[in-house]
Amino acid sequence: MNFNLADADQPRIDQNSIPLHVAIIMDGNGRWAKKRLLNRIQGHEKGAETVRTIVRACRKTGIRHLTLYAFSTENWKRPPIEIDALMVLLKRFLKSERPELREKNIRLNVIGQMQRLPEDVQIALKTVMADAQPRPAMVLHLALSYGGRSEIEQMVRQLAQKVKNGEIEAEQIDEQIISEHLYTRSIPDPDILIRTSGEMRISNFLLWQIAYTELFVTQTLWPDFSESEFFSILKAYQQRDRRYGKVRT
Repeated sequence: MNFNLADADQPRIDQNSIPLHVAIIMDGNGRWAKKRLLNRIQGHEKGAETVRTIVRACRKTGIRHLTLYAFSTENWKRPPIEIDALMVLLKRFLKSERPELREKNIRLNVIGQMQRLPEDVQIALKTVMADAQPRPAMVLHLALSYGGRSEIEQMVRQLAQKVKNGEIEAEQIDEQIISEHLYTRSIPDPDILIRTSGEMRISNFLLWQIAYTELFVTQTLWPDFSESEFFSILKAYQQRDRRYGKVRT
């Protein structure tokens, strides 16, 4: 069955093959601002508007999980003034979007080293996360102070300690046990990974989880990324043949 998600100019999406989980590397805020002779913070502010647009598009489409790469472990190396501004923007976003998240039954979740964030930001995040209903229609995962390698390092240390303590045998460690010790435990692996701004790299994002994820790179800078382009990517995803290493018979 097909349905039109927006107006007549939007691609028609097959409702029977909607991806369960979409992950996005939101890149290009700084370049967007530079092109317009604006400062980087103004680019991040415009990028926050795009977040709102895509969250609404996912909810409308029926996507159950959306993961946004909002702040990486490497981003701590940025100038302190930019980091402070990003944290202020995050708090502002949480405050402004909290009513709509509750209204649309969207649960907020955080993956990453949340303890490294400023205390006031942690409080703001936990406040919104506490609004979660038992059976949310959608989960918005924010990757904050997140790095794929540090996530894997933490997992290895945890499993090594469990083996040392005699809680598990080394021979028991398999893909399922590894997945259960990542930030994303209980979250399905992404069906789609979108990267804006045209950069052809993963940037330390969900390194374990994207083994069989469909990749889409667009030249569009994140502040210019639209609902229409998002729906076009969903349509293109539905035309791909996902074999997971198998040969189609």
